[in-house]
Amino acid sequence: MDVRLIFERSRPKRRGVTVPPGDFPSRRIEEMVPAALLREAPPPLPEVSELEVVRHYTYLSQLNYGVDSGLYPLGSCTMKYNPKVNDRVAELPGIREVHPLQPEETVQGLLEILHQLELALAEVTGMDAMTLQPAAGAHGELTGLFIVKAYLRECGEARTVILVPDSAHGTNPATAAMAGFEVRHVPSDSRGRVDLAALRGMVDQRTAGLMLTNPNTLGLFEDQILEIAEVVHRQGGLLYYDGANLNAILGKVRPGDMGFDLVHLNLHKTFSTPHGGGGPGAGPVGVKAFLAPYLPGPRLAWVEGAWRWVDGGPHSIGQMRAFYGNVGVLVRAWAYLLSQGPEGLKAVAEMAVLNANYLKAQLSPSYQTAFAGPVQHEFVLSLKRQKQRGAKALDVAKRLIDYGFYPPTVYFPLVVEEAMMVEPTETESKQTLDAFSAAMLAIDQEIDRDPALLAEAPHRTVVRRLDEALAARQPRLVWAGE
Repeated sequence: MDVRLIFERSRPKRRGVTVPPGDFPSRRIEEMVPAALLREAPPPLPEVSELEVVRHYTYLSQLNYGVDSGLYPLGSCTMKYNPKVNDRVAELPGIREVHPLQPEETVQGLLEILHQLELALAEVTGMDAMTLQPAAGAHGELTGLFIVKAYLRECGEARTVILVPDSAHGTNPATAAMAGFEVRHVPSDSRGRVDLAALRGMVDQRTAGLMLTNPNTLGLFEDQILEIAEVVHRQGGLLYYDGANLNAILGKVRPGDMGFDLVHLNLHKTFSTPHGGGGPGAGPVGVKAFLAPYLPGPRLAWVEGAWRWVDGGPHSIGQMRAFYGNVGVLVRAWAYLLSQGPEGLKAVAEMAVLNANYLKAQLSPSYQTAFAGPVQHEFVLSLKRQKQRGAKALDVAKRLIDYGFYPPTVYFPLVVEEAMMVEPTETESKQTLDAFSAAMLAIDQEIDRDPALLAEAPHRTVVRRLDEALAARQPRLVWAGE
């Protein structure tokens, strides 16, 4: 049988319309491709069966570790479970098969979803307007700082300094510098919060704004946030909210009510969408009304009885990304918000805080916390005592892998010696938290019995401990045949 007949008979029909037959080329490949681009010999690929290929990639998938495999207590970067119902919604044909350039009339349902998401995120954060365009959290930061820059320029203000706490996420100072600002670090006080006295001495007529996370990177709530906002605003600066830790206060308190003027969100952290591996991502930005004219275009608007994309306007910072963001990720966040509802969002924060404080109490007999008192969604341990006994934070982290757990973030934030950040998230059970704490306590005992066991860990992985510094500075890239 002619293979073309098979294709013709199996051609799908959608919405009652037959897809037109394809134009199968009759010319030889040598006539269609320049000779310089054609291989002179077959590629050096192994001859393997389908079964061998399937087993190979299945084995590789089993080497991966993620939230579907086990606890992922990666402090500073919420790695919570992503409900599969979100994926099913995003995979509906009217969402998955949409092309970004098709007429607006044909995607009114999807545009309504995006509009509803904008409204929901604005309500949750206490903002007046949102853009869903930024492709990730750091991209949201850049969008926000461009908005700050455009607003100050319109006001005729030559402000060049962005203030960043010394415990902030590394993207904050990096983004501020990329946006063309001078970065100055605000020190922490003895309680691990922003040093309010130091801040008062740093804010002046050059201050464009303060980038702040609340709770902060140490897992502590900035209980002087209203005073901080007043200090910045009195000098004409803006207060920027890094939404990385919104998970801890979701449904309880809103950044807009604390005095923040603009905010970026990490949908993969707070609203349960895919995270890691370089993407996909989404970093929506919300602003108070006076900053809305500067949001990137195009904007979604209701025009003559339909949703339309409209120009951002004369004050807009312009387009920050092709089309309108990662729609599949945005739809997942919309599904999560609908499934949780207001009370469910509050429960997210309550369980995140409860789990963190429970785990902190479980570890306190053997591990020293960086700062005293209750925490929010995460906490930071200082493994100084373990280091004095022969095991660094890195050694404890590597040994955790042998117990089947992904290790928490180590050596960050820099303000804590031998730091280990732990964030259990609200999605983990008490049994899982107990197993993790039991592993941590057992490792602490191993330091005295056999410190070499930790120094050489992990012992049960396909690849043993690597020289990470050397690998980063002198990567050795190997191609087939070498």
